[in-house]
Amino acid sequence: MKFLISIMIAGFAAVSCTTAVHNVEVQRPNMVEMVNSPETTLVDVRIPAEFEQKTAKNAVNIPLAEIENNLEFFRKQKQVVVFCNRGLQAQSALDILRKHGIENVVSAKTLENVSAIQNIKP
Repeated sequence: MKFLISIMIAGFAAVSCTTAVHNVEVQRPNMVEMVNSPETTLVDVRIPAEFEQKTAKNAVNIPLAEIENNLEFFRKQKQVVVFCNRGLQAQSALDILRKHGIENVVSAKTLENVSAIQNIKP
């Protein structure tokens, strides 16, 4: 009998502790507007040799290995878009910056994405 009462109490507790699921829309930045904005700093996080071969228009080079040495640079920017070849280094850079409380940064993943976006008018 005690076992049955315990199961009933547990069942009531489980039902009363359910939480309602709310539809929360996550605001994603418009990458076309962001990349083409004069207020955005484009940061190529690839190594200097790759940057010298080809990069996006008006991009600056801060290699992934130097991100933590340039935190103040990122804090001073209005908004930043980071990119690399395949998106892995850009994601690592984003993770490092967020770990240091820098939230004004998004990843466009690749140079190819940024270059394509620069050819689109917002």
